[in-house]
Amino acid sequence: MSNPLRITIWHEYRHEKSNPEVGKLYPQGIHAVIRDGLIERLGASVEVKLAALDDADQGLSDDVLNNTDVLLWWGHKAHDEVADEAVERVQRRVLEGMGLIVLHSGHYSKIFKRLMGTGCGLRWREAGETERLWVVNPGHPIADGLGDSFELEHTEMYGELFDIPAPDELVFISWFAGGEVFRSGCCWTRGKGRVFYFRPGHETYPIYYDPNVRRVIANAVQWAAIKSSSPYSMVSPKIDPPQ
Repeated sequence: MSNPLRITIWHEYRHEKSNPEVGKLYPQGIHAVIRDGLIERLGASVEVKLAALDDADQGLSDDVLNNTDVLLWWGHKAHDEVADEAVERVQRRVLEGMGLIVLHSGHYSKIFKRLMGTGCGLRWREAGETERLWVVNPGHPIADGLGDSFELEHTEMYGELFDIPAPDELVFISWFAGGEVFRSGCCWTRGKGRVFYFRPGHETYPIYYDPNVRRVIANAVQWAAIKSSSPYSMVSPKIDPPQ
């Protein structure tokens, strides 16, 4: 039997402690509900650990990261509190082959902006409206088991322009009741690591209990865990000057 995938779910874990509505919806934290969804779908094939901003080394020590195959990231109100040194450690591990799944408002995290090289801004509106996620790449492993689309009844709207580099692969496009659209499932490779951004997940809605969302995250974990066996070096190759 192969070793289980080592998953770490990092969460700033602040809303649940300060907002009673969020605390009631996610009493043990958003990261705990995501963990439960992964175990529900993947069982013994994964080993899931939780990490938070207020942990030692902000939950992102070398020991944690070196024992992580895929890191899931959820942040919102405390992006600026994440130390640059922690961001450097995560970036290094992604380049070495650790998968990274960035969820919802994590689009504005330091690590996502670092890996994308852009501002990663977008339009948004918190209106509790319907979102339909269209599967635009049905052959992609992250879309496995889904139909043509699925709906979330109450969500926060994210709309274009989404200031990101063009995805290597686009899996989902969202449509909202207000008419906006959004690239909501995007894949990139950075170094030897795979990166996936998935839009759904506002803290005041039960998004992470939704079976389709749980399926996508579980599929994404398996996809992101695969890395190239080719060597990777952060040192640029030497280029001899012309003679």
